[in-house]
Amino acid sequence: MLPSEIIRKKRNGESLTRDELRSFIDGYLRGDISDYQMSALLMAVYFRGMTFEETLTLTDLMLHSGSVVDLSSVPGIKVDKHSTGGVGDKVSLILAPMVAACGVPVPMISGRGLGHTGGTLDKLESIPGFRTNLSIDEYKAVIKDIGVVMMGQTKEIAPADKKLYALRDVTATVESIPLIAASIMSKKLAEGIDALVLDVKTGRGAFMRTYEESAELAKTLVTIGTMMGKHVIGFITTMDEPLGSAIGNWLEVVEAVECLRGEEVPQLMEVTYVLGGAMVMLGGKAPTLSEGILRCRQAIQSGMAYEKFLELIARQGGDVHYIEDLERYPIAEHTVPVITEVEGVIQSIDPVKLGYAAVELGAGRSRIDETIDPKAGIILRHHVNDRVEIGDALAILHTDRSDVITAVRNQVRQAFHIGPYPVTKPPMIQAQVDKDGVHPAGL
Repeated sequence: MLPSEIIRKKRNGESLTRDELRSFIDGYLRGDISDYQMSALLMAVYFRGMTFEETLTLTDLMLHSGSVVDLSSVPGIKVDKHSTGGVGDKVSLILAPMVAACGVPVPMISGRGLGHTGGTLDKLESIPGFRTNLSIDEYKAVIKDIGVVMMGQTKEIAPADKKLYALRDVTATVESIPLIAASIMSKKLAEGIDALVLDVKTGRGAFMRTYEESAELAKTLVTIGTMMGKHVIGFITTMDEPLGSAIGNWLEVVEAVECLRGEEVPQLMEVTYVLGGAMVMLGGKAPTLSEGILRCRQAIQSGMAYEKFLELIARQGGDVHYIEDLERYPIAEHTVPVITEVEGVIQSIDPVKLGYAAVELGAGRSRIDETIDPKAGIILRHHVNDRVEIGDALAILHTDRSDVITAVRNQVRQAFHIGPYPVTKPPMIQAQVDKDGVHPAGL
């Protein structure tokens, strides 16, 4: 099966067989198929799509390109959460210890930044000493000991996805339902979970911009998980503006820690509580979603979630002193305000522009091998429907790159649309998706 013939077949809109997909994936992992050939296939899939059967096959091949972890020795129902990616989305940092504090084991294998969105691994690795490159044995030991683990993909877990994930980021092939679905589910099904909660973003800052696309992706993910024997629930959540105020790795850790200590960041915590409540329900620690949300709130208010986060950091080699005293961390060489030149009400904030602005500041990658500066990023000083006067700071840039400041400052200023009146914002939780279809959130 010549790679060029498989690429041509998909380029022409034809369906690929299991043998064709297997030969391509296996050849890529062996090194017989090059990055440029795989990039060509990814672009063909991006434009031509895949049938559900192709997507299911691709997921299965990527899942079994490595090991599937057995966590049967860990008591309880193991539940994870996955987000399709957003700007300022630090939910996992709050949610994992919060749900674990409720008694539900949370084995979480996360990814790095992708396109304009940040990655949980990059955020965790901004904590000095924190290890995300655990072995499978270490992964199993941590979840067994403290009830939560957060790590990256190892060479054993869905290695095909690990290679494709990085390649998609730099070849503009991220926003494809089959590729997103296969990537998410191969990784999640390999980590030994019993159930999964999905956060499928929709809106201008999401990979799926429209509600219809997001619903299609959510249904695809839920169906794949259900067909593979897992209990899966998804939520379609709004990503029209950054989630919270911080964009950038250490800056987002700081905001997550503040939330774990009880600070109420409305939209961020609304999403966190709903996803966490669903995990607690699927984990058998609450009879309903509402009861699960209540348990999560209690875990935050009691301080148990924060203590579990400290325990997680210490167990995976991180220096908890930087969390207990956030001021210990070095700050960027330049902290530059972005000043508004007009007055009025902020009617929208473009999260994509801010996401790419953060990359320019050093908080993300434009190449696979690029190094991230954990200090870099953006702090928003105002949000949608806030009133601003001329001279107010819309945001603060954090960077060591003096040469990008002028351009990024203009880019960030352009991300804010200011008009004469407030706007009506969509609900943060737009729908719930399960094996029976898409339903109103019912919260």
